[in-house]
Amino acid sequence: MFRKFAALYALVRQDVRTLWHALRHPARPAWLRPAVALVALYLLSPIDLIPDVLPVIGIVDDLVLIPLVISWMVRLLPEALKRRPTSPSRTLARKA
Repeated sequence: MFRKFAALYALVRQDVRTLWHALRHPARPAWLRPAVALVALYLLSPIDLIPDVLPVIGIVDDLVLIPLVISWMVRLLPEALKRRPTSPSRTLARKA
């Protein structure tokens, strides 16, 4: 079970890195900044789809909904933004 959580964490972390790269890219879509802002607002907001007062269900909706929305946003990105370029230092290290 821990392996499944670790795999899910790795996928979400990769998607967040891709979104971070896309946010800083000059050719980002116009919808990206407001969408990321809304996801962050939902994550930090005390108003949820299912209130966090409920013991388990309140937290589970955030743990399910946020990764789904993040992966959906990554799928909507253009292909050029999905591929993260390698940094110049890594390229030089590989050539040497």
